[in-house]
Amino acid sequence: MASPTDPSPAYEVRMLRSIRRIIRAVDMHSKMLQQAQDITAPQLICLLTLVRQGSLTVKALSEGIDLSPSTTVGVVDRLEAKGLVTRTRSETDRRQVMVSVTVQGEAVAQRSPFPLQNRLVEGFRNLPELEQATLTLALERLVTLMAAGEIDASAILDLAPIGDNSPEPSQLERPLNDH
Repeated sequence: MASPTDPSPAYEVRMLRSIRRIIRAVDMHSKMLQQAQDITAPQLICLLTLVRQGSLTVKALSEGIDLSPSTTVGVVDRLEAKGLVTRTRSETDRRQVMVSVTVQGEAVAQRSPFPLQNRLVEGFRNLPELEQATLTLALERLVTLMAAGEIDASAILDLAPIGDNSPEPSQLERPLNDH
């Protein structure tokens, strides 16, 4: 704890404030995205994936964005209701349903702000390697201290702009739940 002569808060208080600020930043970004484009982060990630990779089956899309197939179906249902994607039967295998982005969906993807993670990763990449390692180890330790190691956070984070032809999304952070 800080001594009476030391006005700085204790490390644990500073840490908890920092965590709350991070949570608040994610929440504010999600609300901004919802208000600006009437779209959630998982919906945007689906759109961006379809723009980049073309038509996909729901299974391939769910694997590509690291969401369960049932969650992906719900996301696709909402995107379809908004006219941002369409579903069509595969011409080669009529049992498969392909999900494709519409012209309207492509426009929404193009004008949507980049996910908050892009800003974080860009800044992180500009740090010296020692600082990157230190931050990563500290956050991993924090996860352990919070007993959050078993929480599913398998990840997607597509860091490339829409026009970039990167091969695969990076696997760093799971999108927010689609509610």
